[in-house]
Amino acid sequence: MAADVHTPDWVKHAVFYQVFPDRFARSGRVPQPSGLEPWHTPPTVHGYKGGDLYGVADRLDHLAGLGVTAIYLNPVFASGSNHRYHTHDYLTVDPMLGGDDALRALLDAAHARGMRVILDGVFNHASRGFLPFHDLMENGEASPYRDWFHVGGFPLGAYGEGDGARRYEAWWDLPALPKLNTATPEAREYLMTVAEHWLRFGADGWRLDVPNEIDDDAFWREFRRRCRAVNPEAYLVGEIWDDASRWLQGDQFDAVMNYPVAKAILGFAAREIDVEEVAKCGYAAVPPLTAEGFAKALRAELGRHPRAVVEAQLNLLGSHDTPRLARVVRGDADAVRLAQLLLFALPGAPCVYYGDEIGLDGGHDPACREAFPWDRADAWDRERLGWVRDLAKLRHAHPALRTGDTELPYAHHGVVALRRRLGDDDLLVVVNQRDADAHARVPVTGLQAGVRSPLLGAAAVDVEDGLAHVRLPARGGVIVAL
Repeated sequence: MAADVHTPDWVKHAVFYQVFPDRFARSGRVPQPSGLEPWHTPPTVHGYKGGDLYGVADRLDHLAGLGVTAIYLNPVFASGSNHRYHTHDYLTVDPMLGGDDALRALLDAAHARGMRVILDGVFNHASRGFLPFHDLMENGEASPYRDWFHVGGFPLGAYGEGDGARRYEAWWDLPALPKLNTATPEAREYLMTVAEHWLRFGADGWRLDVPNEIDDDAFWREFRRRCRAVNPEAYLVGEIWDDASRWLQGDQFDAVMNYPVAKAILGFAAREIDVEEVAKCGYAAVPPLTAEGFAKALRAELGRHPRAVVEAQLNLLGSHDTPRLARVVRGDADAVRLAQLLLFALPGAPCVYYGDEIGLDGGHDPACREAFPWDRADAWDRERLGWVRDLAKLRHAHPALRTGDTELPYAHHGVVALRRRLGDDDLLVVVNQRDADAHARVPVTGLQAGVRSPLLGAAAVDVEDGLAHVRLPARGGVIVAL
Protein backbone atom coordinates (compact mmCIF):
# COMPACT_ATOMS: atom_id res chain seq x y z
CA MET A 1 0.00 0.00 0.00
CA ALA A 2 3.04 2.25 0.18
CA ALA A 3 2.28 3.87 -3.20
CA ASP A 4 -0.91 5.39 -1.77
CA VAL A 5 0.63 6.90 1.36
CA HIS A 6 -1.00 10.10 2.56
CA THR A 7 0.43 12.02 5.49
CA PRO A 8 -0.92 15.34 6.81
CA ASP A 9 0.54 18.18 4.78
CA TRP A 10 0.82 20.50 7.79
CA VAL A 11 3.27 18.20 9.54
CA LYS A 12 5.87 18.59 6.78
CA HIS A 13 5.99 22.33 7.48
CA ALA A 14 5.87 22.12 11.28
CA VAL A 15 8.41 22.80 13.99
CA PHE A 16 7.40 20.76 17.05
CA TYR A 17 8.03 21.38 20.72
CA GLN A 18 7.58 18.61 23.30
CA VAL A 19 6.07 19.59 26.65
CA PHE A 20 6.13 17.51 29.83
CA PRO A 21 3.13 19.20 31.52
CA ASP A 22 4.01 18.70 35.20
CA ARG A 23 7.38 20.38 34.69
CA PHE A 24 6.72 23.15 32.19
CA ALA A 25 4.85 25.99 33.90
CA ARG A 26 2.51 26.67 36.82
CA SER A 27 -0.32 29.07 36.06
CA GLY A 28 -1.46 29.69 39.63
CA ARG A 29 -5.02 29.05 38.46
CA VAL A 30 -5.29 25.36 39.38
CA PRO A 31 -5.91 24.34 43.02
CA GLN A 32 -3.15 21.92 43.94
CA PRO A 33 -2.83 19.40 46.76
CA SER A 34 -0.20 19.94 49.39
CA GLY A 35 3.11 18.18 49.07
CA LEU A 36 4.34 19.52 45.75
CA GLU A 37 8.09 19.53 45.32
CA PRO A 38 9.71 22.97 45.14
CA TRP A 39 9.92 23.99 41.49
CA HIS A 40 13.70 24.32 41.29
CA THR A 41 14.74 21.23 43.23
CA PRO A 42 15.99 18.22 41.24
CA PRO A 43 13.07 16.11 39.99
CA THR A 44 12.35 12.77 41.61
CA VAL A 45 10.73 9.63 40.22
CA HIS A 46 7.44 10.07 42.06
CA GLY A 47 7.27 13.74 43.01
CA TYR A 48 5.04 16.39 41.43
CA LYS A 49 6.04 19.96 40.53
CA GLY A 50 2.53 21.19 39.75
CA GLY A 51 2.79 22.42 36.17
CA ASP A 52 -0.58 22.67 34.40
CA LEU A 53 -2.08 23.23 30.96
CA TYR A 54 -3.04 26.84 31.64
CA GLY A 55 0.66 27.32 32.29
CA VAL A 56 1.45 25.97 28.83
CA ALA A 57 -1.10 28.37 27.31
CA ASP A 58 0.47 31.24 29.21
CA ARG A 59 3.87 30.50 27.63
CA LEU A 60 2.82 30.34 23.99
CA ASP A 61 4.63 33.61 23.33
CA HIS A 62 7.90 31.85 24.12
CA LEU A 63 7.06 29.02 21.73
CA ALA A 64 5.93 31.36 18.97
CA GLY A 65 9.12 33.37 19.35
CA LEU A 66 11.08 30.15 18.99
CA GLY A 67 9.34 29.37 15.70
CA VAL A 68 7.23 26.52 17.08
CA THR A 69 4.09 25.66 15.12
CA ALA A 70 3.09 22.40 16.80
CA ILE A 71 3.12 21.03 20.36
CA TYR A 72 3.45 17.42 21.45
CA LEU A 73 2.08 17.01 24.97
CA ASN A 74 3.10 14.11 27.17
CA PRO A 75 -0.01 12.42 28.66
CA VAL A 76 -2.63 14.71 30.16
CA PHE A 77 -5.32 12.27 31.31
CA ALA A 78 -6.17 11.51 34.94
CA SER A 79 -3.39 9.43 36.43
CA GLY A 80 -1.54 8.49 39.57
CA SER A 81 1.91 9.49 38.29
CA ASN A 82 3.64 12.74 37.44
CA HIS A 83 4.30 11.55 33.87
CA ARG A 84 0.72 10.28 33.53
CA TYR A 85 1.56 7.12 31.61
CA HIS A 86 -0.43 5.28 34.34
CA THR A 87 -3.88 6.21 33.01
CA HIS A 88 -6.82 6.20 35.42
CA ASP A 89 -9.42 7.77 33.12
CA TYR A 90 -8.88 8.24 29.39
CA LEU A 91 -11.88 10.54 29.08
CA THR A 92 -10.88 13.09 31.74
CA VAL A 93 -7.97 15.52 31.76
CA ASP A 94 -6.13 15.30 35.09
CA PRO A 95 -7.51 17.83 37.62
CA MET A 96 -3.94 18.73 38.64
CA LEU A 97 -3.42 19.91 35.06
CA GLY A 98 -6.60 21.99 35.17
CA GLY A 99 -9.06 19.43 33.86
CA ASP A 100 -10.88 19.50 30.54
CA ASP A 101 -11.32 23.28 30.72
CA ALA A 102 -7.55 23.81 30.77
CA LEU A 103 -7.04 21.62 27.72
CA ARG A 104 -9.84 23.52 25.99
CA ALA A 105 -8.11 26.81 26.80
CA LEU A 106 -4.76 25.54 25.53
CA LEU A 107 -6.20 24.18 22.29
CA ASP A 108 -8.10 27.38 21.62
CA ALA A 109 -5.08 29.58 22.35
CA ALA A 110 -2.75 27.42 20.26
CA HIS A 111 -5.15 27.19 17.33
CA ALA A 112 -5.66 30.95 17.39
CA ARG A 113 -1.91 31.24 16.74
CA GLY A 114 -1.95 28.61 14.00
CA MET A 115 -0.30 26.02 16.27
CA ARG A 116 -1.34 22.37 16.30
CA VAL A 117 -1.44 20.18 19.42
CA ILE A 118 -1.05 16.40 19.50
CA LEU A 119 -1.80 14.26 22.54
CA ASP A 120 -0.03 11.21 23.94
CA GLY A 121 -2.11 8.03 23.66
CA VAL A 122 -1.19 5.19 26.03
CA PHE A 123 -3.36 2.38 24.68
CA ASN A 124 -1.19 -0.69 25.23
CA HIS A 125 -1.58 -0.60 29.01
CA ALA A 126 -3.57 1.24 31.65
CA SER A 127 -3.02 1.29 35.42
CA ARG A 128 -4.20 -0.32 38.61
CA GLY A 129 -6.32 2.81 39.08
CA PHE A 130 -8.14 2.36 35.76
CA LEU A 131 -11.77 1.63 36.70
CA PRO A 132 -12.09 -1.65 34.74
CA PHE A 133 -8.92 -3.02 36.37
CA HIS A 134 -9.97 -1.75 39.79
CA ASP A 135 -13.28 -3.56 39.31
CA LEU A 136 -11.35 -6.70 38.44
CA MET A 137 -9.31 -6.38 41.64
CA GLU A 138 -12.48 -5.90 43.70
CA ASN A 139 -14.69 -8.55 42.09
CA GLY A 140 -12.32 -11.14 40.71
CA GLU A 141 -13.84 -13.63 38.32
CA ALA A 142 -17.24 -11.95 38.65
CA SER A 143 -15.96 -8.71 37.15
CA PRO A 144 -17.50 -7.83 33.77
CA TYR A 145 -14.07 -6.49 32.75
CA ARG A 146 -12.15 -9.73 33.13
CA ASP A 147 -11.59 -10.04 29.36
CA TRP A 148 -10.24 -6.49 29.10
CA PHE A 149 -6.93 -7.78 30.46
CA HIS A 150 -4.69 -10.83 30.07
CA VAL A 151 -5.54 -12.66 33.29
CA GLY A 152 -4.01 -15.97 34.24
CA GLY A 153 -5.78 -16.55 37.56
CA PHE A 154 -6.75 -15.12 40.93
CA PRO A 155 -5.81 -13.46 43.17
CA LEU A 156 -4.27 -11.05 40.67
CA GLY A 157 -1.31 -10.20 42.89
CA ALA A 158 -1.51 -6.56 41.84
CA TYR A 159 -0.23 -5.45 45.24
CA GLY A 160 1.48 -8.68 46.26
CA GLU A 161 -1.64 -10.22 47.85
CA GLY A 162 -2.01 -13.99 48.26
CA ASP A 163 1.27 -15.69 47.48
CA GLY A 164 2.54 -12.47 45.91
CA ALA A 165 2.57 -13.85 42.38
CA ARG A 166 1.30 -11.54 39.63
CA ARG A 167 -1.27 -13.33 37.48
CA TYR A 168 -1.81 -10.87 34.66
CA GLU A 169 0.30 -9.45 31.86
CA ALA A 170 1.87 -6.08 32.60
CA TRP A 171 4.07 -3.75 30.59
CA TRP A 172 7.70 -4.60 31.30
CA ASP A 173 6.35 -6.79 34.14
CA LEU A 174 5.48 -3.68 36.16
CA PRO A 175 2.40 -4.54 38.30
CA ALA A 176 1.21 -0.91 38.10
CA LEU A 177 0.73 -1.19 34.32
CA PRO A 178 -1.70 -3.98 33.36
CA LYS A 179 -1.70 -4.68 29.63
CA LEU A 180 -5.03 -4.16 27.89
CA ASN A 181 -6.46 -7.01 25.84
CA THR A 182 -7.24 -5.23 22.60
CA ALA A 183 -8.59 -8.45 21.10
CA THR A 184 -11.66 -8.06 23.35
CA PRO A 185 -14.24 -6.17 21.26
CA GLU A 186 -15.45 -4.01 24.14
CA ALA A 187 -11.94 -2.95 25.17
CA ARG A 188 -11.02 -2.32 21.55
CA GLU A 189 -14.12 -0.19 21.00
CA TYR A 190 -13.45 1.78 24.17
CA LEU A 191 -9.98 2.78 22.94
CA MET A 192 -11.31 3.73 19.52
CA THR A 193 -13.93 5.99 21.07
CA VAL A 194 -11.27 7.60 23.27
CA ALA A 195 -9.23 8.46 20.17
CA GLU A 196 -12.28 9.86 18.40
CA HIS A 197 -13.45 11.84 21.43
CA TRP A 198 -10.28 13.90 21.83
CA LEU A 199 -9.97 14.56 18.10
CA ARG A 200 -13.52 15.91 18.17
CA PHE A 201 -12.52 17.95 21.22
CA GLY A 202 -9.90 19.62 19.04
CA ALA A 203 -6.64 17.68 19.31
CA ASP A 204 -4.72 17.52 16.04
CA GLY A 205 -3.41 13.98 16.35
CA TRP A 206 -1.91 11.29 18.53
CA ARG A 207 1.58 10.32 19.56
CA LEU A 208 1.15 6.62 20.32
CA ASP A 209 3.06 5.08 23.20
CA VAL A 210 4.76 1.71 22.48
CA PRO A 211 2.24 0.91 19.70
CA ASN A 212 4.31 -2.02 18.42
CA GLU A 213 3.34 -3.84 21.63
CA ILE A 214 -0.23 -3.93 20.36
CA ASP A 215 0.95 -6.48 17.83
CA ASP A 216 -2.18 -6.30 15.71
CA ASP A 217 -2.12 -4.52 12.36
CA ALA A 218 -5.90 -4.72 12.08
CA PHE A 219 -6.25 -2.74 15.32
CA TRP A 220 -4.06 0.08 14.01
CA ARG A 221 -5.69 0.07 10.59
CA GLU A 222 -9.07 0.54 12.25
CA PHE A 223 -7.59 3.18 14.54
CA ARG A 224 -6.33 5.11 11.51
CA ARG A 225 -9.63 4.84 9.65
CA ARG A 226 -11.62 6.08 12.59
CA CYS A 227 -9.25 8.93 13.42
CA ARG A 228 -9.17 10.05 9.81
CA ALA A 229 -12.97 9.98 9.67
CA VAL A 230 -13.05 12.55 12.48
CA ASN A 231 -10.12 14.65 11.20
CA PRO A 232 -8.68 13.81 7.76
CA GLU A 233 -5.47 15.67 8.72
CA ALA A 234 -4.95 14.05 12.13
CA TYR A 235 -1.28 13.17 12.67
CA LEU A 236 -0.58 9.64 13.92
CA VAL A 237 3.00 9.15 15.08
CA GLY A 238 4.23 6.04 16.83
CA GLU A 239 6.93 5.60 19.44
CA ILE A 240 8.97 2.89 17.74
CA TRP A 241 12.71 3.08 18.30
CA ASP A 242 13.95 0.80 15.53
CA ASP A 243 12.94 0.02 11.95
CA ALA A 244 9.22 0.85 11.73
CA SER A 245 8.63 -0.03 8.06
CA ARG A 246 5.82 -2.44 8.95
CA TRP A 247 3.72 0.39 10.37
CA LEU A 248 4.59 3.02 7.75
CA GLN A 249 2.98 1.65 4.61
CA GLY A 250 0.15 4.16 4.56
CA ASP A 251 -2.44 2.10 6.41
CA GLN A 252 -1.36 2.54 10.04
CA PHE A 253 0.89 5.43 11.19
CA ASP A 254 2.01 8.54 9.37
CA ALA A 255 5.42 8.55 11.02
CA VAL A 256 7.40 7.56 14.09
CA MET A 257 9.65 9.31 16.56
CA ASN A 258 12.80 9.15 14.47
CA TYR A 259 15.34 7.76 16.92
CA PRO A 260 17.48 6.11 14.19
CA VAL A 261 18.18 9.52 12.63
CA ALA A 262 18.78 10.97 16.10
CA LYS A 263 21.43 8.33 16.75
CA ALA A 264 23.09 9.02 13.41
CA ILE A 265 23.19 12.79 14.01
CA LEU A 266 24.57 12.37 17.53
CA GLY A 267 27.14 9.82 16.40
CA PHE A 268 28.43 12.25 13.78
CA ALA A 269 28.21 15.56 15.66
CA ALA A 270 29.56 14.48 19.06
CA ARG A 271 33.23 14.41 19.93
CA GLU A 272 32.35 12.06 22.76
CA ILE A 273 29.13 10.35 23.87
CA ASP A 274 28.22 9.93 27.54
CA VAL A 275 28.07 6.15 27.27
CA GLU A 276 26.88 5.63 30.84
CA GLU A 277 23.88 7.95 30.41
CA VAL A 278 22.99 6.62 26.97
CA ALA A 279 23.04 3.03 28.25
CA LYS A 280 20.09 3.87 30.53
CA CYS A 281 17.70 4.49 27.64
CA GLY A 282 16.47 2.85 24.47
CA TYR A 283 19.33 4.18 22.37
CA ALA A 284 21.38 1.27 23.78
CA ALA A 285 24.41 2.72 21.98
CA VAL A 286 25.32 5.72 19.86
CA PRO A 287 28.34 4.61 17.83
CA PRO A 288 30.72 7.31 16.57
CA LEU A 289 30.29 7.94 12.85
CA THR A 290 32.69 9.28 10.26
CA ALA A 291 31.34 11.52 7.51
CA GLU A 292 31.12 8.48 5.25
CA GLY A 293 29.35 6.45 7.95
CA PHE A 294 26.87 9.23 8.65
CA ALA A 295 26.05 9.62 4.96
CA LYS A 296 25.52 5.87 4.64
CA ALA A 297 23.21 5.78 7.68
CA LEU A 298 21.29 8.80 6.42
CA ARG A 299 20.82 7.38 2.93
CA ALA A 300 19.52 4.17 4.45
CA GLU A 301 16.96 5.97 6.60
CA LEU A 302 15.83 8.34 3.85
CA GLY A 303 15.44 5.42 1.45
CA ARG A 304 13.67 3.13 3.88
CA HIS A 305 10.23 4.77 3.69
CA PRO A 306 7.98 6.47 1.13
CA ARG A 307 8.77 10.16 0.65
CA ALA A 308 5.48 11.23 2.24
CA VAL A 309 6.55 9.40 5.40
CA VAL A 310 10.12 10.75 5.38
CA GLU A 311 8.78 14.30 5.21
CA ALA A 312 6.37 13.64 8.12
CA GLN A 313 8.79 11.87 10.47
CA LEU A 314 9.04 13.37 13.95
CA ASN A 315 12.78 14.10 14.05
CA LEU A 316 14.32 14.66 17.47
CA LEU A 317 17.56 14.71 19.42
CA GLY A 318 16.12 13.79 22.80
CA SER A 319 12.90 13.32 24.74
CA HIS A 320 11.54 12.49 28.17
CA ASP A 321 12.91 8.97 27.63
CA THR A 322 16.52 9.96 26.96
CA PRO A 323 19.24 12.05 28.56
CA ARG A 324 19.09 15.59 27.28
CA LEU A 325 21.04 16.50 24.18
CA ALA A 326 23.65 18.50 26.10
CA ARG A 327 24.22 15.60 28.51
CA VAL A 328 24.57 13.00 25.74
CA VAL A 329 27.39 15.00 24.14
CA ARG A 330 29.01 15.78 27.52
CA GLY A 331 28.27 19.49 27.41
CA ASP A 332 30.03 20.06 24.08
CA ALA A 333 28.42 23.27 22.78
CA ASP A 334 29.79 22.71 19.27
CA ALA A 335 28.23 19.26 19.12
CA VAL A 336 24.87 20.64 20.25
CA ARG A 337 25.01 23.37 17.62
CA LEU A 338 25.94 21.00 14.77
CA ALA A 339 23.34 18.41 15.81
CA GLN A 340 20.60 21.04 15.87
CA LEU A 341 21.71 22.35 12.47
CA LEU A 342 21.30 18.88 10.97
CA LEU A 343 17.98 18.36 12.76
CA PHE A 344 16.49 21.44 11.09
CA ALA A 345 18.12 20.80 7.70
CA LEU A 346 16.81 17.27 7.15
CA PRO A 347 13.40 16.24 5.80
CA GLY A 348 10.93 15.51 8.60
CA ALA A 349 9.46 17.77 11.27
CA PRO A 350 12.10 18.85 13.82
CA CYS A 351 11.02 18.50 17.46
CA VAL A 352 12.69 20.43 20.30
CA TYR A 353 12.40 18.91 23.77
CA TYR A 354 11.34 21.62 26.21
CA GLY A 355 14.29 23.38 27.78
CA ASP A 356 16.88 22.16 25.26
CA GLU A 357 16.68 25.59 23.65
CA ILE A 358 18.00 27.25 26.82
CA GLY A 359 20.63 24.68 27.71
CA LEU A 360 19.01 22.34 30.25
CA ASP A 361 21.30 19.34 30.60
CA GLY A 362 19.64 16.72 32.80
CA GLY A 363 20.61 13.07 32.53
CA HIS A 364 18.24 10.16 32.06
CA ASP A 365 14.80 10.00 33.73
CA PRO A 366 14.01 11.64 36.09
CA ALA A 367 16.78 14.24 35.61
CA CYS A 368 15.74 14.97 32.01
CA ARG A 369 12.30 15.99 33.29
CA GLU A 370 13.37 19.00 35.32
CA ALA A 371 11.21 22.09 35.80
CA PHE A 372 11.59 24.89 33.28
CA PRO A 373 13.39 27.81 35.01
CA TRP A 374 11.15 30.65 33.88
CA ASP A 375 12.20 32.95 36.73
CA ARG A 376 15.91 32.30 36.19
CA ALA A 377 16.24 33.62 32.66
CA ASP A 378 19.61 35.14 33.51
CA ALA A 379 20.98 31.58 33.54
CA TRP A 380 19.60 30.63 30.13
CA ASP A 381 22.02 29.86 27.32
CA ARG A 382 21.09 32.84 25.14
CA GLU A 383 23.41 31.83 22.32
CA ARG A 384 21.70 28.46 22.02
CA LEU A 385 18.27 30.07 22.21
CA GLY A 386 19.16 32.39 19.36
CA TRP A 387 20.60 29.52 17.35
CA VAL A 388 17.37 27.49 17.58
CA ARG A 389 15.32 30.58 16.68
CA ASP A 390 17.50 31.22 13.64
CA LEU A 391 17.24 27.60 12.51
CA ALA A 392 13.45 27.59 12.80
CA LYS A 393 13.20 30.94 11.01
CA LEU A 394 15.35 29.65 8.15
CA ARG A 395 13.31 26.47 7.87
CA HIS A 396 10.06 28.43 7.69
CA ALA A 397 11.55 30.76 5.06
CA HIS A 398 12.83 28.02 2.75
CA PRO A 399 10.41 25.37 1.45
CA ALA A 400 13.39 23.36 0.19
CA LEU A 401 14.24 22.52 3.82
CA ARG A 402 10.74 21.15 4.33
CA THR A 403 9.69 19.37 1.14
CA GLY A 404 12.65 19.68 -1.20
CA ASP A 405 14.70 16.87 -2.72
CA THR A 406 17.55 15.65 -0.54
CA GLU A 407 20.98 14.79 -1.91
CA LEU A 408 24.23 13.85 -0.20
CA PRO A 409 26.83 14.93 -2.76
CA TYR A 410 29.84 14.92 -0.45
CA ALA A 411 31.02 12.95 2.59
CA HIS A 412 34.78 12.90 3.08
CA HIS A 413 37.45 13.74 5.64
CA GLY A 414 35.01 14.62 8.42
CA VAL A 415 32.77 16.84 6.26
CA VAL A 416 29.22 16.08 5.10
CA ALA A 417 27.22 18.14 2.62
CA LEU A 418 23.46 17.99 2.11
CA ARG A 419 21.71 19.63 -0.81
CA ARG A 420 18.01 20.50 -0.44
CA ARG A 421 16.27 21.64 -3.63
CA LEU A 422 12.74 22.70 -4.52
CA GLY A 423 12.44 24.69 -7.72
CA ASP A 424 14.58 27.81 -7.45
CA ASP A 425 15.08 27.28 -3.71
CA ASP A 426 18.44 25.52 -3.69
CA LEU A 427 20.37 25.19 -0.42
CA LEU A 428 23.64 23.57 0.55
CA VAL A 429 24.19 22.45 4.15
CA VAL A 430 27.78 21.60 5.10
CA VAL A 431 29.02 20.36 8.48
CA ASN A 432 32.62 19.79 9.62
CA GLN A 433 32.98 17.38 12.54
CA ARG A 434 36.77 17.77 12.84
CA ASP A 435 38.78 19.91 15.24
CA ALA A 436 40.56 21.48 12.29
CA ASP A 437 39.60 23.78 9.42
CA ALA A 438 38.31 21.99 6.33
CA HIS A 439 38.07 22.65 2.60
CA ALA A 440 35.30 20.66 0.95
CA ARG A 441 34.89 20.53 -2.82
CA VAL A 442 31.21 19.72 -3.29
CA PRO A 443 29.92 18.82 -6.78
CA VAL A 444 27.21 21.34 -7.80
CA THR A 445 26.97 21.26 -11.58
CA GLY A 446 24.91 23.75 -13.56
CA LEU A 447 25.46 26.80 -11.33
CA GLN A 448 26.94 30.16 -12.17
CA ALA A 449 30.37 30.83 -10.74
CA GLY A 450 30.71 33.26 -7.89
CA VAL A 451 30.84 33.79 -4.16
CA ARG A 452 27.87 32.71 -2.03
CA SER A 453 27.07 34.36 1.31
CA PRO A 454 25.96 32.04 4.13
CA LEU A 455 22.38 32.24 5.33
CA LEU A 456 23.46 30.73 8.65
CA GLY A 457 26.84 29.85 10.10
CA ALA A 458 30.33 30.92 9.11
CA ALA A 459 32.15 29.73 5.99
CA ALA A 460 33.68 30.95 2.75
CA VAL A 461 31.79 29.53 -0.21
CA ASP A 462 32.87 29.97 -3.82
CA VAL A 463 31.30 28.19 -6.80
CA GLU A 464 33.66 27.48 -9.68
CA ASP A 465 33.85 24.85 -12.44
CA GLY A 466 30.99 22.75 -11.09
CA LEU A 467 32.29 22.71 -7.54
CA ALA A 468 31.28 24.59 -4.41
CA HIS A 469 34.51 25.28 -2.54
CA VAL A 470 33.44 25.45 1.09
CA ARG A 471 36.04 26.49 3.64
CA LEU A 472 34.77 25.72 7.11
CA PRO A 473 36.28 26.46 10.50
CA ALA A 474 36.86 23.62 12.96
CA ARG A 475 33.57 22.19 14.18
CA GLY A 476 31.73 24.56 11.83
CA GLY A 477 28.46 24.29 9.98
CA VAL A 478 26.83 26.44 7.32
CA ILE A 479 23.67 26.78 5.25
CA VAL A 480 24.10 28.66 1.99
CA ALA A 481 21.77 29.47 -0.92
CA LEU A 482 23.20 28.31 -4.24
